[in-house]
Amino acid sequence: MATLFTKIINGEIPGTFVHQDDKCVAFLDVAPMTEGHVMVVPREEISHWIDADQELLDHLTAVARTIGEAQKRAFDCERIGLLIVGYEVPHLHIHVLPTNSMDDFDISDRAPMQTPEQLEVPAEKIRQALSELS
Repeated sequence: MATLFTKIINGEIPGTFVHQDDKCVAFLDVAPMTEGHVMVVPREEISHWIDADQELLDHLTAVARTIGEAQKRAFDCERIGLLIVGYEVPHLHIHVLPTNSMDDFDISDRAPMQTPEQLEVPAEKIRQALSELS
């Protein structure tokens, strides 16, 4: 059975994408920890990050870094944080989020579910910053 993320990647469930390539996608989290919270997800269903080959991990990290650089430009934040947790959805994903303190990493303190319209504002900020970085 396809994971929730595979369904988003395949367009069966809406997603607010800021990046897509042949190996991965990046879309906004529907219950963000901070404004602009993005998840970088491989197209391939891999449950645990240590099961991914090094080339894919390198690619995901490079994409996460680029997204982070865009977030740093787009949002008033002190740092860009990364999390790989893996309990929420059994499909490797890297959380990339603008942060101002350790409190921003409290995964239990997330915003309510956002609509695609609500996510479009931070997504457009990230897309604009990505275009400036290109």
